Amino acid sequence: MQILDIAPVKYEEDKMLILDQTQLPGETVYLEMNTKEDVRDAIYKLKVRGAPAIGVAAGYGLYICARDISAKDYNDFYRQFMDIKNYIASSRPTAVNLFWALNRLEVRVREFENHTIGDQSVQDHKNGKDLQENTENRHLWKNTQIMIKTAILEEAENIRIEDEDACRAMGEYGLTLLRPGMGILTHCNAGTIATAKYGTCLAPLYIGHEKGYGFKVFADETRPLLQGARLTAWELNNAGIDTTLICDNMASIVMKNGWVDAVVVGCDRMAANGDGANKIGTSGLAILAHEYGIPFYMFVPTSTIDMNTKNGDDIHIELRDGDEIYKLWYEKPMAPEGIKTYNPAFDVTAAKYITAVVTEKGILYPPYEESIRKLFEQR
Repeated sequence: MQILDIAPVKYEEDKMLILDQTQLPGETVYLEMNTKEDVRDAIYKLKVRGAPAIGVAAGYGLYICARDISAKDYNDFYRQFMDIKNYIASSRPTAVNLFWALNRLEVRVREFENHTIGDQSVQDHKNGKDLQENTENRHLWKNTQIMIKTAILEEAENIRIEDEDACRAMGEYGLTLLRPGMGILTHCNAGTIATAKYGTCLAPLYIGHEKGYGFKVFADETRPLLQGARLTAWELNNAGIDTTLICDNMASIVMKNGWVDAVVVGCDRMAANGDGANKIGTSGLAILAHEYGIPFYMFVPTSTIDMNTKNGDDIHIELRDGDEIYKLWYEKPMAPEGIKTYNPAFDVTAAKYITAVVTEKGILYPPYEESIRKLFEQR
């Protein structure tokens, strides 16, 4: 498959590297992550973005911080680990993959809670016994720390590999919904630089391009951070896919003109009823698509479905600095200084506007409460 051969997160030669997407498309720059502050800053400032890529970054980021932990015993290690985990988790509230990935690493650490060390266990230490009372126990605890850190890295690798496989599967399933020559509208960026590889909603476009489908893609610029203009247009154009950039407020006219046959978008968190939070502006597209009779497909890895969230009203929407609206991309402010702003990063598309949900396990159709529940029962 011809895709952009660039990863948003790399772990190689004991180094974690983040593609700084705030510098795209002008420059391709990788930043080395060394501290929890580096990792949190990269996620919060959107140097790495896209729910799956955030999950991958959180996994490797928690590992590169945890590998430097020096603890006297398991309790001490776990306390330091959780401090790092909670700090990274505070970076962004909406994308569920962030918490999903961090929690997976915590589960691996907790596997060692009662790990035997010499003739005593970590649980013994909780009851007041000193693990460092002799050289043998110090040596055994040192080895246990190595085992814990190895398990954390292993789980971070698993997260990346699983996402790559999931994206490829979503591409294959998604392509069954599309036909050669279709006009496709997309919003924000759910491509290879938002995932471990391939992308979610862009994956079928890559596979279709490889098979000669001749898609004509319309990419919303996606205000205010321009992920469509800076990232999707750049990514698809470099792959040789016919791509036309439009402003967000042009979506209605290209639909009215008959140029759009399907809308494909990603998702940052899907509730158990099928309501899906995605980049701000997505819900408006879904309503427009419904009005024009155009199918609206949301691509959602199962890791992005939050069964603990009943519906979209329960999804916490991140509010960002208003400067992003009128200062970030301009040489001088494009609004009066001190003007009040409202800058939600996401909105929620109601399940009733989603024609189908594409997952790595298959395509789901309404009623989503039932199809999502069955999906998780099968898992």
